[in-house]
Amino acid sequence: MDNPLLGDAFPHRPVLYQETLDALQPRQGGFYVDCTLGAGGHAWGILQASGPDGQLLGLDLDPHALDLAGRRLAAFGSRAVLVHTSYIHLEERWAELGWPAVQGVLIDLGVSSMQLDIPGRGFSFMTEAPLDMRFDPGAPLTAADLVNSLPEADLADLIFRYGEERRSRQVARAIVKARPVSTTTELAALVARAVGGESRRIHPATRTFQALRIAVNQELQGVELVLPQVLHILAPGGRLAVISFHSLEDRIVKQYFRRESRDCICPPRQPVCTCGHRASLLEVPSHPLTASQAEIGSNPRSRSARLRVAMKI
Repeated sequence: MDNPLLGDAFPHRPVLYQETLDALQPRQGGFYVDCTLGAGGHAWGILQASGPDGQLLGLDLDPHALDLAGRRLAAFGSRAVLVHTSYIHLEERWAELGWPAVQGVLIDLGVSSMQLDIPGRGFSFMTEAPLDMRFDPGAPLTAADLVNSLPEADLADLIFRYGEERRSRQVARAIVKARPVSTTTELAALVARAVGGESRRIHPATRTFQALRIAVNQELQGVELVLPQVLHILAPGGRLAVISFHSLEDRIVKQYFRRESRDCICPPRQPVCTCGHRASLLEVPSHPLTASQAEIGSNPRSRSARLRVAMKI
């Protein structure tokens, strides 16, 4: 069965596709979870490799992505269970299915190129659109809500913490003076003026847009909440693969893997272990995997992707 990775109906190209399948090692009859289903590219590979009876639970906040994934995975029938929900509810959805412990879990973090390419979603500063940035269009909070209601100091802190923007105070001051700000291009122009005209490798609004998107969707909190749930539902020998695209989310994953790979997590200066912690994960490999030059050439977004893999022990 050919995987429709590209084309008019399925425009999204999964990042680190083969590396992810190699990491998860899907096998016949296994149970798997794709916590960030997207258009179903990785899920297709997992279902194909675990045939004829492997099963996959796919979760996503984006109804448009679920629609695309449903069409892409239709040939697998009831082997693919797709649910409109956040991965912070992973353990609940898994329990509802009555499944045993699973053999593999994938989390592909951040915004997808598919979402960036839909102008009305407000993720991109390249096209005119309302300031939205919600993964789930039914969620109550939008980027416009944050931009137009937060006190200046809180807005500056948000842009610095989640966007790592050194000039966050100047950006916040410019936004507050210009309120109300209602569109992506309006905000992008404000930010560009606020940070000055120095030469940059990236658009001057990139970090501010990243910060707002992360805050709107509570992305970092979500990563912290889902990792312990994955550990609980994984079978011994089961694998977790996490793809991240910036240092904030990758740091959370790295620190969690390192902590759960140790028998003792007591403070270093403590002479006797009192935590009772035992290692539950083994990083395989111990370093993140990155895209090949060939993939970067055909899919520039993969340049910043990092794949970390751990096995439950």
